[in-house]
Amino acid sequence: MNNSTTKRHTHEQVVCRTDMAADTSQVEGEVYVAELVDELPISSRRELNISMISTVAVSIVFLLMAMSFGKTIIHDSNSSNTFSGEWWETPLDMRHKMDLPMDTMRAQLPVNGTYEAQPYTEHFVEVDLPLSEQDAGAPGPDLMHVSLWLPDVEEGVKVPVIMTIHPYYDFGGEGIVGEDSNPNTVPDGGVGKWVYDTFLPHGYALAQATTFGSGQSTHCQDVKGLGEQIGIQAVVDWLGKQEWSNGNVGLMGKSYAGTTNWEAAQNPSEHLKTIVPISGSIGVQEMFYRNGSSEARAMLYDVLYEGATADAGYDDSRMCTDDAIGPLNPLTTWAGAEFGGAQWNDYWDERRHLPDVLENYRGSVYLVWGLQDWNVDPYHAFPTYQMMIDAGINARAIAGQWAHNYPDQPDRHSELGSGYGLEAYPNMSRMDWGVELYQWFNYYLKDIGEEPEPMVQIQTNDGKWHVEDTWPPADMIWDMQEIGTSWSVTGTTVNGQGSSVTLVSEELTGLTHISGLPTLHLDVTTQACQGGQIFATLYDNENNLRLGHATMDVRYRDGGYDAKPTAPFSSYTMLMEFNPLDVVVPAGHTLRIELTETGEDYLPSPCASNPLGGLSVDGGMIGLPIIDRPNSHESWFLAPPWWDQQPIPE
Repeated sequence: MNNSTTKRHTHEQVVCRTDMAADTSQVEGEVYVAELVDELPISSRRELNISMISTVAVSIVFLLMAMSFGKTIIHDSNSSNTFSGEWWETPLDMRHKMDLPMDTMRAQLPVNGTYEAQPYTEHFVEVDLPLSEQDAGAPGPDLMHVSLWLPDVEEGVKVPVIMTIHPYYDFGGEGIVGEDSNPNTVPDGGVGKWVYDTFLPHGYALAQATTFGSGQSTHCQDVKGLGEQIGIQAVVDWLGKQEWSNGNVGLMGKSYAGTTNWEAAQNPSEHLKTIVPISGSIGVQEMFYRNGSSEARAMLYDVLYEGATADAGYDDSRMCTDDAIGPLNPLTTWAGAEFGGAQWNDYWDERRHLPDVLENYRGSVYLVWGLQDWNVDPYHAFPTYQMMIDAGINARAIAGQWAHNYPDQPDRHSELGSGYGLEAYPNMSRMDWGVELYQWFNYYLKDIGEEPEPMVQIQTNDGKWHVEDTWPPADMIWDMQEIGTSWSVTGTTVNGQGSSVTLVSEELTGLTHISGLPTLHLDVTTQACQGGQIFATLYDNENNLRLGHATMDVRYRDGGYDAKPTAPFSSYTMLMEFNPLDVVVPAGHTLRIELTETGEDYLPSPCASNPLGGLSVDGGMIGLPIIDRPNSHESWFLAPPWWDQQPIPE
């Protein structure tokens, strides 16, 4: 049975259990009263960096339209060089003049809030799961554990909630996976502590919840599946219905804690007003595969999550149905594509979040992504941004040259290597990000101010920032170049035995700004094997600077997640697409593309071990998305220069 139908029609009944003890060993039988306890010391949570890969390779054609920026985006250049509105409405091109605190490695607000946090409380939300998600491995009740911090607002004042939820709380120990992590009763070192320090004093509540089968939440750990989705949605609904709540809930988190944002929005509660997914995958298959090319860690992802989040000293009922199905799907998808390996069950479809969001969600989305993120690649963000706009979802996006990090982590940004973001450092660190989110939360969670305009803030590889109505930019033009004519070719065959092909462009006549998703359409012929794979790496040829990459299995030659039959000694066209790029290449330089059988983080193809296999490259076309703007163009803006005021810690 396809669970997508069930998913869209499931009714969740939520029961607040405020009388349950925090100790999950007491879940069975009688329900106990939880005491208010003193706040625990704050410390950073440990987070498993699971490699996350890919979204649908879709070519989006954007209509050319005039650039139009509102007052909160770009300041009117014809007016005075001052701004008289509320501080959180300061336009992008004037934020570098704001007096922002720079004494921490996280973004701060120029105005401190006045509220203190009340002692946290713990709650259990009972979830009525559909029959398809009930499991003999985890007999009820099905409980989601929530920790809650409220600001000490005046009596009768209702407040909104910012929630983060993931499985990384309270696991480990006993020599299995290392030291114990912090429980969700401690504001975590990512979103939780930042919200606690920055937004709670301004009248926002903080909620931290654990997904099913992790922390003190019961039931099976259903990694990003329907059960997990329903549990998250239930907690959001419960938070919005509490007597202290103004009914508005926002979610924010990075990595898995960002993916849970998408899960909440698949069949959203009426109380879910906004999500801020920070490098959160839009689907599990999308996370580990790009055009059929398999990320190496895909093969063990379910097992890795089990080892990372299950406490070996606690009977967490890990032997659940999906635990038997999940580990098999990466192997069958990689090796058995020509036999329908990705379609043998509905495992991937159940964990494909974005289609449900586009169909069902009408709140707002603030996308945050690193263009050098190799855990959750930026094609999860683009063209997702435009797809949401087209679906009627108000969206913003910020994408800088950082990796799997937050925009305001200069200590992490400083660790980047050449060709992987270093060229943009330190200009990538957005210490005004808190100002950005404050305006966002004010409107969507407190109904203060005007609705924020859609926009994309994006950074070039040399550190400059520009803002767009959409991305790729509306004035982008395609420069189509032929392989074998505009690009020279060295080599003939790409295979797993070391053979490669090199493509080199003609000399660039001027400064070239590539802004979008370049295309690489290759005409290839299979050898004595029915498959093959190509990993393409784009370089600035003069300084050997890596600019970006693309990858594809020939069985997925049209892009996306539908394999097509292949045969030995047959010709095909592979419609490859590079990761989102915003890079500049100086005049007089040439571009180089190295075609190899595999590359960073990816498995070789099933044909790689065949000495007679591989793909011969017969020609094709390269498409470069180009924008041509002067330095005076209104889209360029400066970011606050934190580096003038604060050194990076050793």
